Amino acid sequence: MAFILGSGSPRRLELLAQLGVTPDDIRPPDIDETPQKGELPRDYCARVTRQKAEAVTSNPEDLVLCADTTVVLGRRIMGKPRDAGEAAEFLLALSGRRHRVITSVALRKQDRLWQKDVVSQVKMKRLSDEELNAYLATGDWEGKAGGYAIQGPAGALIPWISGSFTAIVGLPLAETATLLQTAGYPLYKDTAS
Repeated sequence: MAFILGSGSPRRLELLAQLGVTPDDIRPPDIDETPQKGELPRDYCARVTRQKAEAVTSNPEDLVLCADTTVVLGRRIMGKPRDAGEAAEFLLALSGRRHRVITSVALRKQDRLWQKDVVSQVKMKRLSDEELNAYLATGDWEGKAGGYAIQGPAGALIPWISGSFTAIVGLPLAETATLLQTAGYPLYKDTAS
């Protein structure tokens, strides 16, 4: 049985390492992540994760782990900004407000799929022009849902969360561990021998 991470995210790889898990292979799927018309954010996140898991090529005995993280303000899905201008737009919309971060994680073995969604609340402080411009200048917003990453420089902009920190980063560890154990992955195997 091979364990395949269906993600190119270095953050997810680092989080898996906290569980003592090293993927046998990394195969980021290439799927269309465009929200469907009228699709609610949680449904969107779950669908994209499921499609990622189904898109990764694997052998019948392999385990494939995929996840998706979505930043949501009201019903607005904030994907990865195209450029610094869109990142600024996202950050200004989030400034001084609470928003949700939804992370869905899926584990597939053959035709069996286990999936869990985790919803966390995040408050971003009211950003001054200086803070906004300094953050944008770091480039840390690139490739990040909502234009920020809590584990990077933007952590200084987040005074409060309710939920799972690791889910906000990109992979809810408690839920991921449960899925792995449910699928029969030897998560806490004795490595002393």
